[in-house]
Amino acid sequence: MGNRKVLFLATSRKTRGGIAAVLNTYTRLSFWNEYHVRWIGTHIDRSQCQKWLFAVKALLSYICCIGFYDLVHIHVGELPSIKRKFIFFKLAKFCRKKVVIHLHIGNQLDGYRDNKLCRELLEGADAIIVLSQSIRTKISAYFGVGEKVHVIYNPCSIVSNVHYSDQHKYILFAGTLNQNKGYAVLIKAFAKIAIQFPDWRLVLAGNGELEQAQQLVKDLGIEHQVVFAGWVTDSKKEQLFREASVFCLSSYAEGFPMAVLDAWSYGIPVVSTPVGGLPDVLKDNENALLFQPGDVDMLAEKFIQVLSDATCRKRLSSASLALSKGLFSIQTINSQIEALYEICLTTN
Repeated sequence: MGNRKVLFLATSRKTRGGIAAVLNTYTRLSFWNEYHVRWIGTHIDRSQCQKWLFAVKALLSYICCIGFYDLVHIHVGELPSIKRKFIFFKLAKFCRKKVVIHLHIGNQLDGYRDNKLCRELLEGADAIIVLSQSIRTKISAYFGVGEKVHVIYNPCSIVSNVHYSDQHKYILFAGTLNQNKGYAVLIKAFAKIAIQFPDWRLVLAGNGELEQAQQLVKDLGIEHQVVFAGWVTDSKKEQLFREASVFCLSSYAEGFPMAVLDAWSYGIPVVSTPVGGLPDVLKDNENALLFQPGDVDMLAEKFIQVLSDATCRKRLSSASLALSKGLFSIQTINSQIEALYEICLTTN
């Protein structure tokens, strides 16, 4: 490894969402120091004017320092992210730097197969990281670059002293409240079983369409069993995950959802849609309970199954912890990233 240095291009450390959470976990892995990684944030959650100023500052910093780095690791999400990062990619190629493109998308890729920027980005990369085997298959089919695609899952968070307990009796949702996250499906499904389980609550942690979600809860008459926790971080987030009895992901599309990785880290039973990279590892009734996106009745059935059976919850909790300590452990992910860097940096 020696003095080889890596430049990360991604969203700001302070941006809300899964990519920032994943990269903040990366900063705690050994490869971060071994490759002298520098993180340049290219996007921030602010006003449009502030976003432009932040991007210009990022570009100037990048131009000033790229000559001192050997490899540029570019993290991209959906199409706007690809457009923002494209100029950084072109500069890296002009400076003859090795480039790793890290795709933090899943189902969304279907809409990009004819996008010229996406094609040039992937064809010009020295290596491509994706979040699941299914995305690797699609990349190969859509862009013909399968030989340089590597599957590296997002790592689980580092959590100590995990002891699952279902005494608080609540289902946790964590993420932005928008249509893609399926929060309305989640609320409607919970409303169907709320009377049957009067001592259980639904806790929604996140920002977004709060007024619409609160109105839906009111219309369904379940205000006394639903809590809106807002966007949570640090100790508040830790408390919510430590005390959650069940975690639910109701999304229509994902890359590899960080919220599920967090749930595994805390040993929480997971009820989820089979989106993004999750089908690689989740098996219904084995290590999670699965339902189809948008299917309110199916989700209600899964809730009945898990809420009425403590043995089921404990079994799924053990499965979650096993995933966090195995395939998705920080040690596994760290080794995979180091190996990929070595391949890139030792290949002409």
